[in-house]
Amino acid sequence: MTENDYLLAWAAYGIAALGCLLVWFRLTGWMWRWLREPLRLLVAVLLLSPTIIDPTKELFAPAIAITALDLLFKVGNNAWRAVADLAMYGLLAFALYLLFVGVRWPIERWWKARNTKAAPIAEDEPSLREVLDRDHAAHVDTRLDQSGDRRFRIEPRL
Repeated sequence: MTENDYLLAWAAYGIAALGCLLVWFRLTGWMWRWLREPLRLLVAVLLLSPTIIDPTKELFAPAIAITALDLLFKVGNNAWRAVADLAMYGLLAFALYLLFVGVRWPIERWWKARNTKAAPIAEDEPSLREVLDRDHAAHVDTRLDQSGDRRFRIEPRL
């Protein structure tokens, strides 16, 4: 395998993994945010984690693919290394995610409190129904004049 073949294989895998990740993002779009984000992170770690397969040549492969091939077809002995790499990358990713959430949560609470204080709803404002009823009651029929007599129709002159 030449260097170009290796890079071409990684490029093809990267495009396919990003496509799968995009599909997963669409599939989890309806979920509650605190469930959706960790699931998306888990799939990103599974798809994008590399593991070394040949330490002498420094060749890497997707850890999930190496684990699946070693367990299903018993073609090599890299399964434990791949699982260890998946666990390490997953732990690191979830630690960074928890740090991100820990910083984001107070900021969101502060922002929500700031927005609710900025636009208080006045208690004396009329509701939409009251406004419509008032406008309906005050509606003046233009076919009658102020004394209640019927107006004559006036055509504009051309």
